[in-house]
Amino acid sequence: MNTSTQKITVAGHAGTIEALMDLPADGVAPRGTAVIAHPHPLFGGTMDNKVVQTIARAFVQSGWRAVRFNFRGVGASEGAYDKGKGELQDLLAVVAHSAAEGELALAGFSFGAFVTSHAVAAVAPRQPEAVVLVGTAASRFTVAPIAAELHDRTLVLHGEQDDTVPLADAMAWARPQTLPVTVVPGGGHFFHGQLPLLRSLVARHLRTV
Repeated sequence: MNTSTQKITVAGHAGTIEALMDLPADGVAPRGTAVIAHPHPLFGGTMDNKVVQTIARAFVQSGWRAVRFNFRGVGASEGAYDKGKGELQDLLAVVAHSAAEGELALAGFSFGAFVTSHAVAAVAPRQPEAVVLVGTAASRFTVAPIAAELHDRTLVLHGEQDDTVPLADAMAWARPQTLPVTVVPGGGHFFHGQLPLLRSLVARHLRTV
C-alpha cells in the first residue's frame, strides 16, 4: 500500500500475530499510532481488506503511523477464531507492542469495529485521540458504547444501503448514546466505488482531533 510499509510480528495470547506498519512519507515524524482492525475472520476478513487499507491510507496521509494486523487464525497469525474475546486480546497486544507510548488512535471495519469499540473501553484510562468505526457490526454483535467524552473524537461511518449491517441497526446502537453517525448516500457495506470518499471523510475527521 505504501513504499514505507514494514512487516512486523507481535506476541499475542494465542501465539504470533502478523501485522503491517505503514509509515508517513520520509522525514515526517508520526503524530502517533493508529491500530486498525479488519472484518470477520470467518468470512474472508484480513488486514488486506480494501476498506481497512483505505482507513490506513487516510491515517498515513494525515501524518499517523498505521498498524494493520491479522486476527488469530487469519494469514500467518496463530490461534483460532474466538467470537471477539480473543480478538480483543489480539488488538490490545498490538497496541501494547506498537502504540505503548504517544498518541493512540483506534479504528475498525465491520467485525473489527465491534472489537475496536471494546478496545476503546479496555485501554482506559488512556484515551484515544481518534476513534473511527466503519460499517459497525451492530446487528451481529454487542457493540460497546463510546464514552461521552470521546464523542467529539469519534467518527462513525455507515453506508445508506448496507445490506450486511443495516443502517437501522447502527442507528439503534448510536441513538441511546446520542452519538452522531455519518451516512454515505448509496453506500454499501464495502463502499464499492466510494473508497476515495471514505478516505476523504476519515482524513477530514483526523484534521479535527
